[in-house]
Formats: sequence, C-alpha cells, structure tokens
Amino acid sequence: MGDPISVGILGCGSVTQLLHLPALAQIPDRFRVAALCDISPRVLEGVGARWNVAQRFVDPAALIAARQVEAVLVATPHVHHADLARAAMAAGKHVLIEKPHCLTLGEADDLIATEARAGVIAQVGYMRRYAPALGTAKALLGPHAEIRFARVSDIIGANALIVDSTSHVIRADDISADFIERAAALQAERVAAAIGAAPPALAAAYVLLAALASHDISAMRELIGRPRRVASAAQHWNGRFITATFDYGHFVCQFAAGVDQIGRMDAFLEVNTPARLVRVDYDTPFVRNLPARLTITEPQDRVGVSRTDGFSSRQDSFVLEWLAFHDAIVSGRAPKTSLADAREDLGLFVEIIEHMRRPH
Repeated sequence: MGDPISVGILGCGSVTQLLHLPALAQIPDRFRVAALCDISPRVLEGVGARWNVAQRFVDPAALIAARQVEAVLVATPHVHHADLARAAMAAGKHVLIEKPHCLTLGEADDLIATEARAGVIAQVGYMRRYAPALGTAKALLGPHAEIRFARVSDIIGANALIVDSTSHVIRADDISADFIERAAALQAERVAAAIGAAPPALAAAYVLLAALASHDISAMRELIGRPRRVASAAQHWNGRFITATFDYGHFVCQFAAGVDQIGRMDAFLEVNTPARLVRVDYDTPFVRNLPARLTITEPQDRVGVSRTDGFSSRQDSFVLEWLAFHDAIVSGRAPKTSLADAREDLGLFVEIIEHMRRPH
C-alpha cells in the first residue's frame, strides 16, 4: 500500500474537529495529518495540541507550499473553497473539498481546468454518497426501474442543537469583524455572479441549496439520475425553506429542504416502484458511526406487507469518503464525487432559483 499520504488541513472548525480528524485517525495506514491551518490562532493552537500536529499555519499559502503536504482538505467557510482548492491543485496537491466545492458555474469550470492541468485528484465531500445503504438501494432499483414517484427531503435542526450537547468544539472567538465582513461581501458577490441580481430571500435560498441541499441533490442524482427539468420551485421564510418538483419524464420527484429548531435530522430519499418502496435515511453526522439505514417495503402474501430495515456496515461515511479519496489517488482514477459531477448540482441550483423568480 505504501506510506500514508500526508494531509494538510485548511480550516479547523467543527466539521474538521468532530468528523474529519477522527475519521483520519481510524485509517492511519492510509493518511497522516501533517499540518493544520486556521485563521483563528485560538482554534489552530487548540486543535493542534489536541491532535498532536506540530506544523501549524495561519496563512493557507504557507500550508499549501509545505513540502511535506501531499494532499489538502479544504474545510474553510465555503466562500473560500474554490480559491483555496485552485491554489492547492496548482501547487500539485490532491484536494478533498468540502461541499459546496464552489458557488458559481464559472468557478466550477475553472477548477475542472486546473485539475486537468495539474494532473491531480480532486474529490468533493459528498460523504452521504459513500454510505453503503445508498449503493445497495441503487443496486436494488437497477438501471431500468419502473419508478412511479420519488421523494427527497432534508429538514434538520440547527447543527448547534446536536453539536453543543454532544461534543466540545474549540470556537473561533478571535476573528476580526473586518474579516467576517469581507467574507460576507465576497459571498454576496459570488452568489450574485451565480444567479444574477436577486432579493435577499432568493440569495439565501441559493446558499441553502449549496450548503445543505447539495448533499441531497447529489445523492438523488446517483440514485435516480439527473432530472429532465425543474417543474416547479418555491422558497418561504426568507429562503430558509425550499420546495421543488423535478420532472423525470415518466415520474416526478418532490424535494424539500429547511432548517428548524428541533434537535434531529430528517433526511431521506424514497423511491416508489409498483411492488417495492426503497428508502434511505440519514442521521446526523455529528454523532459519529450512525449508519445510513435502508428500508425496503414489499408485498407479502396476498394482502400483507413486509418491511426490512437495517444497514450493512457501521463504518462512518466520512471514513468511507477518505478511503475512496485514497483509492482515487493511488489508482489515478477520478472519484465518483468528482468536480465534473458536482458541477451538475450547481446547474440544478440555478434552475431552481430561476423557477422561484417566476410569478405564481
């Protein structure tokens, strides 16, 4: 297998602390964490001490330039993902980019071109697509399933409701107001580049699609393919709740996403065929090793119903995601959650927003 691949981590917030670092610790034969970077000295020093990582940088360029770093995890606030991933690839580093990998189609095309020029591997962090339950569901449906109806939903409680009650996160309370304001202005600029001039509710809806719903749209495409078109879409509560209908020709898929204050994660994909209902449920990733569950409902005897509910592995989806990244680097083959694949999601997001602009 060779020596472990050395990883530099850009961004040491809650996702890195609670998910990526523990996942990497489970597979020391594949990866070792060589360096950390965060703009918050408090977070950087605290996480570095907790995980015994000596190389610590506040400047992303310094981490990217470090000779000992072979691959980079981009886990900063998402408005910075594209710029940092581009710089890392241009420096010859493989990259695992947390979703959303970027906010505009122009950025997506630029990242794809940079990856090709650099000859490196780039993988987008859609960890739900590496859950065994999704692969089993896809195999059960097969390529010619007679799908009658589908639903995709992701209604979750605010992450802090779960994170703060189950974990200790080192928080960044030393970031300047000026940096926060500049990041917000950059995000507004990128969103405007993606969807044009838009009222705040539509801009917020686009960010929700990119930040939360990208998981669901990506998994939907893997399970049942890309829809022919967006048949309808709406946002409510200032962009915090989104609904859409996707037209697949011989069936439709209803989609919903939103954030509330109930401490749970109600995220699922469900597909109806004439004699089988296939459903994949995802629980919160912030409590590790909660597997995605596969439920199959079928006829039993003449009038009965049979339902099986389970999972084939407890292995954390973030671990599986990192294992897939390792395999892609070693083999030189593009991962299934490639930059080109993730670009499909951005295209659907723009279509959804365009439907929201239409008068009802």
